[in-house]
Amino acid sequence: MAGLYIHIPFCESRCIYCGFFSTTRHSMRDRYVDALCREVALRNDYLHDDIHTIYIGGGTPSLLSEKQLQRLFNNIDYSKAGEITLECNPDDITPEYAAAIGRLPVNRVSMGAQTFSDARLRFLRRRHGSADVSRAVTLLRKAGIGNISVDLMYGFPDETIDEWNNDITLALALGVEHISAYSLMYEENTPLHKILCEGKIAEIDEELSAAMYSTLIDRLAAAGYEHYEISNFARHGWRSRHNSSYWTAIPYMGVGAAAHSFDRTSRQWNVADIDKYIYSIGHGEIPMEREELTSDTRYNDTVMLRLRTCEGINLDSIARDFGPEYLNGCLNTARRYIADALLEHTADNYLRLTRRGLFVSDMIMSDLMKV
Repeated sequence: MAGLYIHIPFCESRCIYCGFFSTTRHSMRDRYVDALCREVALRNDYLHDDIHTIYIGGGTPSLLSEKQLQRLFNNIDYSKAGEITLECNPDDITPEYAAAIGRLPVNRVSMGAQTFSDARLRFLRRRHGSADVSRAVTLLRKAGIGNISVDLMYGFPDETIDEWNNDITLALALGVEHISAYSLMYEENTPLHKILCEGKIAEIDEELSAAMYSTLIDRLAAAGYEHYEISNFARHGWRSRHNSSYWTAIPYMGVGAAAHSFDRTSRQWNVADIDKYIYSIGHGEIPMEREELTSDTRYNDTVMLRLRTCEGINLDSIARDFGPEYLNGCLNTARRYIADALLEHTADNYLRLTRRGLFVSDMIMSDLMKV
C-alpha cells in the first residue's frame, strides 16, 4: 500500500493562524496543475506499491475547477485507491461545485469549519460563515459524498467552555463521519503570533485548554465517535485511511510545491516556492531536498507517530525493527509513566497513552525518544 498527497497552495486570502505554504496568485493555477501532472510522471518509480489513498490538500484545493481536477486524475492511477479526499472551503461548495465533485473520483471531503462563531471566523480571517458549513454538507450529500470530515478549533482568546460546547453541539448536528479538533496554535511568522507578541490577545490558560479537550473527548465518545488519534475522531469504520498511513509508516509520495514524501528509508520535500517548482519541473528536475533516515530517526518517528494513536506502540515491532537496545531503552523510560498511570502496557504488548497521559503526551513522547 502507498499514499499520494497533492498540495494545492492557492488561497483567496491567508488565515491568520496558517503556517502552511500558500499563495494568492490564482493566475498560475493552470501552469501549476500542468507541473503536478509532470511531477507525477517524473516520479513514476518512487512508489513500489499501488496507491491506496489520495489526499488533495492545501491551501484551498476547492479553488481548482472541475476541469483542472479532472486533468490531475487523468494523470494518476487511482484504480486501487479506496479513499480519495478533497479538502474544501465550505463557501466554495455551491450546488454546481458539489455536483462537480460528485462527477470526480473523489469519495471523501474534508472541510475546515473551525468554529460556528461568526465573530471568531472573522478573527481568523476565514472566508465562510457559520451557516455555510451545514449548507455545504447538505449539498455534498445530495451529490453522493458519503464520507465527510470537518475540522474544529478550540482555545481561542477569551473563549469559554460553554462556547466550545456549542461548537461541539453544532458539529455533531451535521452528522458527519469524521471530526478533527485542534487547539489554536500560535506558530511563528504568522499574523496570529504577531498580534500575540504585541499583547493584543492572550492565550487561554492550560487548565481551561485541558478542560476543553476533555469535554471534546467525552462528548464525541457519547455520540459514538471513536477517539483513534490524539486529534481525530471517527464513526466506526470511517477513520481517515490516508492520515492513518502517516502514523503507521506506510510510504507516501507528495507532489507539488512544499509537499513531503516518505519511502521508509528517507524523507524528501519539494521547494516551498511556486515559481522555482514550476520552472524545475518544466526542465525535468524535481526541486527537492532529501534526508536519509538513521535508526534513531526512524525509531523516534515510530514513537512520536504511533503513540498518537489509540493502539499505541507495538513493542514486538520495536524489537524486530530496531533490536533489543531500543526496546529496553523504551521500556526503561516508560516504567515511571506506567507507574503514574500515564502509559499502559497492554496484554498484547503495546504501549499506549492512558486518558491522563493524553494531556502530557508531548512530554512522554520526548522522553521515550533517542537523543
